Amino acid sequence: MLGGLAFSQRTLNIDAASETARIVEALRTQLRGAVRRRGLVLGLSGGIDSSVCAALAARALGPKNVFCLFMPEQDSDPLSLRLGRLVADTFGLDGAVEDIGPTLAAMGCYERRDGFIREMEPHYGPGWSNKIVFANALTTSGFNISSLVVQTPQGEIRKHRLPAHVYLGIVAATNMKQRTRKQFEYYHADRLNYAVIGTPNLLEYDQGFFVKNGDGAADVKPIAHLYKSQVYQLAEYLGVPEEVRRRPPTTDTYSLAQTQEEFYFALPYDRMDLCLYGLNHNIAAAEVAKAVSLTEDEVKLVWNDIAAKRKAARYLHLPPQTVVPL
Repeated sequence: MLGGLAFSQRTLNIDAASETARIVEALRTQLRGAVRRRGLVLGLSGGIDSSVCAALAARALGPKNVFCLFMPEQDSDPLSLRLGRLVADTFGLDGAVEDIGPTLAAMGCYERRDGFIREMEPHYGPGWSNKIVFANALTTSGFNISSLVVQTPQGEIRKHRLPAHVYLGIVAATNMKQRTRKQFEYYHADRLNYAVIGTPNLLEYDQGFFVKNGDGAADVKPIAHLYKSQVYQLAEYLGVPEEVRRRPPTTDTYSLAQTQEEFYFALPYDRMDLCLYGLNHNIAAAEVAKAVSLTEDEVKLVWNDIAAKRKAARYLHLPPQTVVPL
């Protein structure tokens, strides 16, 4: 019980107006102070987190001091570009399309990825699609087992359990996408004397759901303290288009549609938020289980998975190491 109230989704309710004012003031202070830049650049994906960050940036600095980038590539869902433009238009933001596909192709991103895929599916090539999925902690007694899912040009779905070196190779090649996008963000930030916004929410930041020196790189991260459920509350308050708010969270990284819980999280974001909040605030597993419709043992499996991901995320958060402190 929290303040006499049962633990539930309402526990994560915030005063959206007050929180918006706090973030807006923090962004202004950060840019005037330590960051010393006159505007903000962000990649606008049409997802909820980048859309909320765009709206917050516009409130903090005015639309004319915010520059958006739309960065599709050959595996991107066309909906991402359309919704990104809708958000920019909603808040009066300028921007540019940077098609990163040719850059990725020149670096061998797709070729390297497909080479690893062909170790599992020798005929993989043009017309095929792919994604990586996990049998998560609730279905494997605490183990995250990765599989490759491919679709043939005829529509047949095939699934292969991945050996570690193939999984790592596919992910390493795919991570080029996030790192290339960040290069374009910093190019535009440098030419405009702007700072770069990072868009992770607390769940993603805590659990390492980002690429080191890719989407994890930024100068300011204005929603990293908010659970994703709270980001949705801000989205409604700020006037983020309903179509964006209704869109299910997706990685939009692989050529087959992929949800975040397929690839990373044990549960959909609203239930993950409650499990993470319960762990962070020492709420009994029985109370959390009731709120998320799981058993106590299942909640403990989710908590174990959270702990394991936090351990893996330490490297992602780690700054460069030096021989002596500098």
